[in-house]
Amino acid sequence: MMTTHMTTGFKRELHILKSQENKTWDFIIIGGGATGLGIALDAASRGFSTLLLEQSDFAKGTSSRSTKLIHGGVRYLAQGNLQLVYTALHERGILFRNAKHLISRQSFVIPCYNLWSRIKYYIGLKIYDWISGNQSLGPSKILRKEIVQHLLPVLSSEKIVAGIEYFDGHFDDARLALNLAQTCSEMGAVICNYVRVTGLNKQDGKLRGVSAIDLESGNQYNFTATVVVNATGVFVDDILQMDLPGSKPIITASQGIHMVVDHTFLNSSSGVMIPKTSDGRVLFALPWHHHVLIGTTDTPIQKNSIEPRAMRSEVDFIFKTLKQYWTNPPQEKDVLSVFAGLRPLTAPQKHRGNTKEIPRDHKLLVAKSGLVTITGGKWTTYRKMAEATVDKAIQIFNLRQVACKTKNIKIHGYTDHQSGNHFSIYGSDESQVKQLITNNPMLSKTLCDRLPYTQAEVVWGVRNEMARTIEDVLARRIRILFLDVSAAISAAPVVAQIIAKELEYDEEWQKKQVLDFISLCQGYLLPVH
Repeated sequence: MMTTHMTTGFKRELHILKSQENKTWDFIIIGGGATGLGIALDAASRGFSTLLLEQSDFAKGTSSRSTKLIHGGVRYLAQGNLQLVYTALHERGILFRNAKHLISRQSFVIPCYNLWSRIKYYIGLKIYDWISGNQSLGPSKILRKEIVQHLLPVLSSEKIVAGIEYFDGHFDDARLALNLAQTCSEMGAVICNYVRVTGLNKQDGKLRGVSAIDLESGNQYNFTATVVVNATGVFVDDILQMDLPGSKPIITASQGIHMVVDHTFLNSSSGVMIPKTSDGRVLFALPWHHHVLIGTTDTPIQKNSIEPRAMRSEVDFIFKTLKQYWTNPPQEKDVLSVFAGLRPLTAPQKHRGNTKEIPRDHKLLVAKSGLVTITGGKWTTYRKMAEATVDKAIQIFNLRQVACKTKNIKIHGYTDHQSGNHFSIYGSDESQVKQLITNNPMLSKTLCDRLPYTQAEVVWGVRNEMARTIEDVLARRIRILFLDVSAAISAAPVVAQIIAKELEYDEEWQKKQVLDFISLCQGYLLPVH
């Protein structure tokens, strides 16, 4: 099993400087979500010089807004897409081996309300187990009504006749993205956040590199590369327009929202999967960071946004569905945070009004200019998508033939031992985060009353994880914004103060940061009627 070498080089200033060292990169990757980071790791681990440019923070978009599942996709079985399920389950097994500190086995229970549903879901999940093969996380089984009531006391049990338990993977998406970025760095890739690509540079119609601007310093750069990869998720069409104005869109976007409530609204270590709601969507309720995550919706949208907002119709759909299954479902006052994410779906025209039927498969294409675009897919298959992209680039651009290595690369933070407290998300870095508190006991102070996150974690995020803003810290380094908006707002001033001290920013920066963050937080509150 290949492991990465620990370095202290994951600092933005160092990577900005390194970005100037290469005259020509083998790969320039646009986009710092799951797909772009996966490609950067694949390319760098094969020995190719690699530069990744992200206009915001790592996983700012879709990659931090998922349902937190590493899974095969139970509902794709019903669509007959066995190949996608097989690939995803195989990739799930690889992730479990390589990122043990972030991915855990999660029990799910499907409540059954008649004999036919019990038979149908049991057979389907046994097929799921069979496809998993030796990657299985445990056998699915039928549960008696009494066991369902015991495991999930919050469910209204009057009409339940049985349940089916199955297992899938559960993770923290933003932290996996961050750890992938650190692993890329350890493999020699240069990884820059807050650097926006402003143009594609061509010679005789062929792509030769990109123009970019550092959004912090205002410095502008021209980078030269053999291969330029467009891995910008729901924004791939924007880059394609930059390459060839007037290009037809290749994706359709779908929005999914999640609501977060107190753990008492599940009161179980098992999650719930409602396989068929009133309009055919799947609804999950699962434990996440001692809260409950409920979602998701699947709503076609016309316009992409870096900060999508939950729509009232989506919120109403979730509340309506919960009332059908919960004894005491959460009310509006109980929602601590609501967040939206956009899915880039590759779909034929006929599917554009029915995004829940579009499988989360990926699409890879190469333009006449040489621009390589990858889109679609899902978190679980990010590694396989990256392998396919680099393989295609090797073939198209006659690069040296080097086999993919990522099946056996352990992700930064990997450890066999988990402490079981909230610091365990840091994996092998946990002891170093705690050392900050040993060195300065004042850093043991929590950022807010209701959650365990400490000032030390802010310092760690700025020094070692490229956090630059309050949002970087409270949305993605630690997940307070996604767990409890009011807690995030109360934590903002002290986080701004710590960042300003670490990066030598003045009071004006702090004030603006706090105001900007509070404004951002309004989008994580329930939309009004």
